[in-house]
Amino acid sequence: MNDIGFMQNRELSWLKFNERVLNKAEKEYMPLFEKLNFISIFTSNLDEFFMIRVGSLGDLAEEGTEAKDNKTGMSIKEQIAAIMQELPSLYKKKDKLYSNVMEELKSYGIFHLDMEKLDTEDKKFIDRYFDNMVLPVLSPQIINKVHPFPFLGNKKKYIFLEIANEKRNKDKTREKDDFFALIPVGNELPDIVFIPHREDVKFLLIEDILLYYAEKVFPNLKVKDKYILSVTRNFDFVDKQEVREEFDDYKLYMKEIIKKRRRLKVVRVETDKPISENFQELLMKTFKINKDRFFSFESPMDMSFVSKLKEAIHEDTLGKITYKKFIPYDKYPQETTKSYFSLVEAGDICLSYPYDDMGVFLNLIKEASTRDDVVSIKISIYRLAKNSHLVQYLTYASEKGIEVTVYMELKARFDEENNINYSEILYNSGCTIIYGFEEYKIHSKICLITYRKDGVIRYITQIGTGNYNENTSKLYTDFSLMTANPEIGKDANDFFNNMSMGIAYGSYKHLLQSPSTFKNAISNLIDEEILKGKAGRLLFKMNSLTDKDLIEKISQASNAGVEVRLIIRGICCILPNVKDHTENVHVVSIVGRFLEHSRVYIFGKGNNMKVYISSADMMTRNTQKRIEVACPVYDMEIKAYIEKYLLDQLRDNVDAKYLSNSGMYNSFEKSGPELSMQEKYISISEERRMAQNSSKTNDHIVRPVGHRIESISHKGKEMTFQNKTTGKSQVLINRKGLIDAILSWIKN
Repeated sequence: MNDIGFMQNRELSWLKFNERVLNKAEKEYMPLFEKLNFISIFTSNLDEFFMIRVGSLGDLAEEGTEAKDNKTGMSIKEQIAAIMQELPSLYKKKDKLYSNVMEELKSYGIFHLDMEKLDTEDKKFIDRYFDNMVLPVLSPQIINKVHPFPFLGNKKKYIFLEIANEKRNKDKTREKDDFFALIPVGNELPDIVFIPHREDVKFLLIEDILLYYAEKVFPNLKVKDKYILSVTRNFDFVDKQEVREEFDDYKLYMKEIIKKRRRLKVVRVETDKPISENFQELLMKTFKINKDRFFSFESPMDMSFVSKLKEAIHEDTLGKITYKKFIPYDKYPQETTKSYFSLVEAGDICLSYPYDDMGVFLNLIKEASTRDDVVSIKISIYRLAKNSHLVQYLTYASEKGIEVTVYMELKARFDEENNINYSEILYNSGCTIIYGFEEYKIHSKICLITYRKDGVIRYITQIGTGNYNENTSKLYTDFSLMTANPEIGKDANDFFNNMSMGIAYGSYKHLLQSPSTFKNAISNLIDEEILKGKAGRLLFKMNSLTDKDLIEKISQASNAGVEVRLIIRGICCILPNVKDHTENVHVVSIVGRFLEHSRVYIFGKGNNMKVYISSADMMTRNTQKRIEVACPVYDMEIKAYIEKYLLDQLRDNVDAKYLSNSGMYNSFEKSGPELSMQEKYISISEERRMAQNSSKTNDHIVRPVGHRIESISHKGKEMTFQNKTTGKSQVLINRKGLIDAILSWIKN
């Protein structure tokens, strides 16, 4: 299949995704401060896009690479040009939305002040603040023949000044000799400065203050013009053999890479207003970039101040302009759970983040760290939270004498330093640390607990779609499966042994793994649905779809009449409803309160339906360049839950957009009531938590969804039973109704 008319470029698809993020700030139903958060997310997303994607494309262009995008036929230069063409309108939209949101926030007593319009009292305060707190720590400098252009750090802010100057020649004539000066906005200065006020929150950004007082920093010079400026550098460091060979220790090599990355090529210049032609020429010559890499806009370049602004707002006000506070549901609270090992042994458990609390998994590891029958804990780690509880429990286990092996990926982008630091902590506690492969990133989310019971080696395996990060588990949607299935445990044990021996191409009975079996297995499973024709179904959820082979396989399924439903948050290189290619393909993207992050692959329907959860998207990098794991879900109730979860997402008409064959995303026509899938599952989670809290006061236990076994505790007595027919829950069990409830359960 050579026709590529049903595919689109990944970079342009990503820009459409980030525009959907920005567009959340114009939705009337969005809480006002959350609109500001989405503008901030859009900004940080775009920063990373330039640092990684534009940076890597720039490297290819400089190398003279003639390779073309295999999905659209676009050359490297054509892709870069198309990206630059899309951006001005996005910056303009960001300016408009930021201005609108800040105007609305004034009604809640929140003001982003203008230095030129400060009242007398506020101006006095800022005058004193600048003289006493800012001016003494500044390091201004000029740029001329004897003061060369300085190095500008990635995403650091600077105040640049054009200085009017004349020099006197030997013949006493005067000649124009303008030069430039700059003031670095140092890390010792706060991003945001608050002006004291009894009721209102009034603030200025530090760069606006510095810009206003710039002449005061250079009192004897004539300032022609001044700008706020920031550069973005390429952070996509290429792994070079000659650099790697200098280091015997892979950790030291990664530290050197981080240092080198900070000085890579400039790929973007941002300013607060258009700059002079003279200044632009200087920057183009210094950075060796073209005019299309310059972007000027009025809204803040760095939106990280938003989190500090939130901290300054009174709780009562914040409650009116932010999402209602949400606490995840703890399926198995520590105070009522005798043993997490026993829970998993009784039946598979599936957590659905952020609606379920990650604490169940953490408590499982915590229990493992204290048990005498645990032989080992093995885990692959990609990203971790600061002050990670998981790391604490792993160090406890190691210090207790349990064999703990951590497969730590040091190349997790922007988390390299964090992972290096954690690897040192774990190593010092006695854990075995394995850094993975030079040519592959270990992106799998898998943990294996090995223990002895009744003289037999047993396994508890956890496989997830997201990272072991306590913070993001409250912000990202993911699935986490825990199972005592011995064959999956054996697969996991073989997987970890292969990782330890440097074997990237493992094959297993149940688990699928990239780069060895995942892609072929998925392709074969699609073929099974193709044979069913119109009775077949593909129901996939992922972050991105770029792998051309799998796109073509999906197209084959569509042509065979298979119903194809794709829930893809970000990049989607397949275009739906293209004649003779994707007429049975339907694509939905959800951008909501939580980041949709889970990867789920469902094949078929009914009793023969096959469900896999995975760490892998259908991207070439995941299928060929990373170590990924996909795990089948065998528990019928969990399979049904995951299927319903995805089908509910397809019913969303608030946060969801559907992709058209033009590459544009459109809102659904609301024929019925509005439905936000995320809000629906928040409500379900809150109802379960309330019922659980009620059960604590009425001596009854709520059976969590997604688990077949019923455990009923009453005055120290414990009873376990199972409804094999319906799988329904009995939730109203208390002192008075205990016997009636049990009889009702058995009868039904």
